[in-house]
Amino acid sequence: MLTVAVLISGAGSNLRALLEAADEPDFPARVVVVGADREADGFAHAEAFGIPTFLVPYEQFDTRAAWGEELRRQIEVWSPDLVVLSGLMRLLPEGVVRAWAPLLINTHPAYLPSFPGAHGVRDALAAGVSETGASVIVVDTGVDTGPILAQEHVPVLEGDTEHTLHERIKPVERRLLIDVVRRIGSGELDLAPFATP
Repeated sequence: MLTVAVLISGAGSNLRALLEAADEPDFPARVVVVGADREADGFAHAEAFGIPTFLVPYEQFDTRAAWGEELRRQIEVWSPDLVVLSGLMRLLPEGVVRAWAPLLINTHPAYLPSFPGAHGVRDALAAGVSETGASVIVVDTGVDTGPILAQEHVPVLEGDTEHTLHERIKPVERRLLIDVVRRIGSGELDLAPFATP
């Protein structure tokens, strides 16, 4: 059984979907802990499923590296097989990435490599493209530059706002994330080839 740590910053809609999937008896993964860099509404989902949580508030550390070191220590307490970034709105320090990659994955609301970064939906609208999408990637030390594990296009409709487009992307993100975690847990998807030397 694949054990998963999930890191969040906000409402945790992807987390909720993953917890619901993992609650099914035939799903080959279980969430063992949920962590955050700030007080996050998503902790309520963890609580509802009886999942332990931890908080490593970014502002309490002098440097990003120091914050990352404490985050890494907190994750390691649980010895997860996989770490999922589920709306964690903060770049992980290189030390954290190197400690966990390639067993560290993230979702992104764009069809990478197009529109990386914190404003993927807004940037797609500003570019005037006819479609964007959702991606699940292995986290590396760049900004949304890691190997792509799954992705799917989502059309941009006339009159779309950042909110309406993002709301259509979110279900696709959730479905892709659940499928990737399922494939890793079942052995169908091996992340070892994505390891950096």
